Amino acid sequence: MSMKIFTAEQIRSWDQFTISHEPISSIQLMERASMAVAHWISEHCKNHKKLAVFCGNGNNGGDGLAVARILYLKGFDIDVFISDSKKKFSEDASVNLKRLRDLSGISVRKFDPDEHYTFDDKTIIVDALFGTGLSRPLEGEHKSLVEQLNTKKNIKISIDIPSGLSPDEMFDNNAVIMKADYTLTFQCWKRTFLHPETGKYTGKVEVLDIDLSKIYADTTDSVYSVIDDQLIESIFVPRQDFSHKGSYGKAAIAAGSYGKIGAAVLAVKSALKTGAGLIFVLAPECGYEILQTSCPEAMFIKGGEKFILNFEIEDDFICGIGPGLGTHQETEKSFLSFLKSYKRSLILDADALNIISKNPENLKLIPKKSIITPHPKEFERLFGSTADSFKRLELARQKAKELDIYIVLKDHHTQVITPQANVFYNITGNAGLAKGGSGDILTGILTSLYAQKYSEEHTCILGVWLHGRAAEIASEKHSKESVLPTDVIDAFGSVFEELNRKAARNL
Repeated sequence: MSMKIFTAEQIRSWDQFTISHEPISSIQLMERASMAVAHWISEHCKNHKKLAVFCGNGNNGGDGLAVARILYLKGFDIDVFISDSKKKFSEDASVNLKRLRDLSGISVRKFDPDEHYTFDDKTIIVDALFGTGLSRPLEGEHKSLVEQLNTKKNIKISIDIPSGLSPDEMFDNNAVIMKADYTLTFQCWKRTFLHPETGKYTGKVEVLDIDLSKIYADTTDSVYSVIDDQLIESIFVPRQDFSHKGSYGKAAIAAGSYGKIGAAVLAVKSALKTGAGLIFVLAPECGYEILQTSCPEAMFIKGGEKFILNFEIEDDFICGIGPGLGTHQETEKSFLSFLKSYKRSLILDADALNIISKNPENLKLIPKKSIITPHPKEFERLFGSTADSFKRLELARQKAKELDIYIVLKDHHTQVITPQANVFYNITGNAGLAKGGSGDILTGILTSLYAQKYSEEHTCILGVWLHGRAAEIASEKHSKESVLPTDVIDAFGSVFEELNRKAARNL
């Protein structure tokens, strides 16, 4: 079971369903959510004892008012600011405003966008202005308030979603949105947290479990989900004691050209380290010594002198093609004729995709159920440009369905798109992967997992997760700036240890 991503509307129904089936009143549910936020803040903000809580009139403001009360009783110094607009508070928010006003010691003030707030360094700003119900960009006093708060250096924590952000779509590019350091969101990720244009406002996202109905989550459909640990544990298959190399498949990686043999090395090393039984590398003669020295476990097949000129791969191999291939004319000709005759699904990356993108007709040559791994620029060459990453993803869903292929769309949160047009967002990894060579590693991982008989969907999901998790471990050791693709490959062992430990616990 992956963690589904629900829309604002589905989240509202999820609350209602929980209220009617648990049964629990809406004010009790608000209290449960606020307790979770207050608990997180008191656990993680031990050096800060002052909070300035900005509350809107809706239920998000109600959460803020309840959080203020709970944290005040835990010994925090609290200032609460509420809107001066004539709009009435929601029923649950006004209950919480009354509860708050019954306590002496908390100042509740109307916020005035013309006033220049000054907070000392130890004050945390809590944003509870607007929740997931916002359907248009901020305007008026709220807009000027958020603009002002965004200039402050104080740590900012948004409850459920940064105010001004829609959970499901991108407003326009000039919308004013709270720039949070932390977003404490309820129960599930929101789509806008996972796209670069809107995700930059959330800071670090913490998903707080507030026990919304599991039945609703299980029975409600969503095409979007997040790859979480639970999903990975259900996919990963530990190795059996009485197995042999034949049990783990044969993989071939076609990669490299003069000056780009390093890409082939990275792809092959990462395929070796992720468990395929037998690995061959099809590369030009100029890479022979480099590959045999750096990857002695892989067997070499000569594909040409300085470029690959013949793609001859036996049928029982799983094949990954593209890293460092170059787009030499002869390589192009040979690769396209190989595609015309090859029937099994392939893993295609980098220059393999660049060659295909030269003519839209070539897209039809990609074997069904193949996995392609474009970064945004390669995607654009293949399928055309889009206005933003949300529209790009919709185009990818359409193309995956049309061509019956899997698209691994590389980004800060890589998306796996299936031929059924379902989307899995990956949340492991970090900026340490923003280096040449990272994509070559992913090609090696995917080729190796697919050779080990994981399904195409599981190959993609486990592959991008593993790649990201290894980057996290490597960055802890070497820092995001200094981490190299080879360090990421070296961290695979630690990731498999983690997975095996979890698998052993679940037996």
